[in-house]
This record gives sequence, structure tokens and C-alpha cells, in this order.
Amino acid sequence: MSIAADLPAWTRRSSDLSKHSAEVFAEAEEHPVTVTRRDDESLVLMSQREAEGRSQLLNFAAQLITVTLDDNGPFAERMSRVFPWMLALSPADREACAQDLVNAARASFSTDQPHLAIAELTSWKETATAIAAGLRSAEAEWLDDETVERP
Repeated sequence: MSIAADLPAWTRRSSDLSKHSAEVFAEAEEHPVTVTRRDDESLVLMSQREAEGRSQLLNFAAQLITVTLDDNGPFAERMSRVFPWMLALSPADREACAQDLVNAARASFSTDQPHLAIAELTSWKETATAIAAGLRSAEAEWLDDETVERP
């Protein structure tokens, strides 16, 4: 039987921190855990990674709000003003990037999963950085019919 069988998932009593700290900390590494206190406001225990992800998502949300409040030019152009690294992308890729970022942000907000938007933002930014550095996609050379002996 679980220690917090009568409490909602991801909720623990403050006494669980002293009696079963390893179990509570293990849960907090997986997802935020609400720690209820008898005579005070509940607290939330989470990993630093989780807290930083939420902070990054809020920062990203603020940038998207800035884009939506600007009404000068097409959406991808407004996004490029807030995210200047997008200028390294082709115009078609800027359009795709802008839409992908908005879709990922919506998914992150609706599922409470910050990593969705942050991963999309990082992926597009790294792509733009690679293009700016002169890296282009090249056809892969596959070695057909080559057998390699097992070591």
C-alpha cells in the first residue's frame, strides 16, 4: 500500500519527507510533487531541470506574446525580429519554423510539458546556427553490399 494512498497522485504529506524522503525525492525527480502542510500553504518539490524548463517556457511565452502584439509585417517576419537567428533560414524555413514554434508552444501549454516547446526552439536555433556556419545537407553515401567482420 502506498504511503499516500488517500491523497491524489503526486501529493505527499510533509511528514513523508522525514519518514520516506528517498521515495518522495525519487518521485520529485520524475514529476513535481505537492507537499501538503497541516497549518500552512502547500509546497511543490521538483527537480532543477523541471524548474528551469518551466522558466524557459515562460520566457518563450513572453517572446511569443511580444510577436503577437506587433502588427507590422507577416508573422514569420515578426518572429525573426524577436528571434534574429531565424534570419539564417530561408524564407520558406522561417515560415515553417514560426508555425512549428507556435504549435510546440501550444502543445507544451496544454499538456504541461515544457520540453516540447524548448526542444523545438533548440532544434530550429541549432539548424539556423549550422546554416550560418556554412553547413549544408549532403547526400549520405551508403556502403551497399559491404560486409564488416565482427570485432
